[in-house]
Amino acid sequence: MSDEELIKGCIKGKDAFQYELYRRYSPKMFGVCLRYCASREEAEDVLQDGFVKVFKKMDTFKFQGSFEGWIRRIMVHSAIRNKYITLRAHEVNTLEGIDHPAMDEKITSKLMMMDLMKLINELPQGYKMVFNLYAVEGYSHKEIAELLEIQEATSRTQYLRARQFLREKLDKIQKNESRI
Repeated sequence: MSDEELIKGCIKGKDAFQYELYRRYSPKMFGVCLRYCASREEAEDVLQDGFVKVFKKMDTFKFQGSFEGWIRRIMVHSAIRNKYITLRAHEVNTLEGIDHPAMDEKITSKLMMMDLMKLINELPQGYKMVFNLYAVEGYSHKEIAELLEIQEATSRTQYLRARQFLREKLDKIQKNESRI
């Protein structure tokens, strides 16, 4: 069944089509939610909220661009709303005192994807949110600032601090590997 047929069936409120849409897209979208959430349970809640929004807004999809991308955007926005208060509590507006670390490709290539995801999940929530939006989803700092209702400088600061945090973790891993 094509996405177009699936969408039209969902718009008509047909349970079988809604189930198929959820079955088809929930595994990938759960991965998206996990990047923004502190636990599996929280990610499950965001996923559920996100799919409720997908079904409610289904008739607004214009069949322009990727349907999966449209769903992903809703999931990201659901996760953002879920973490909004935490991020606002950690808002920082200065770039002073932040190193601009360069990632060593040799180190990162040694890490398996799950190890990298584990490191990203160790980031403080504000850092993690901005890091995922910028580095993974491809949003600009301006777009992130608008989405999160923060200043653009805050987005840059959160991202740079996330990179610094990851750099320190990667350095520890490199030191441990060189001892082996």
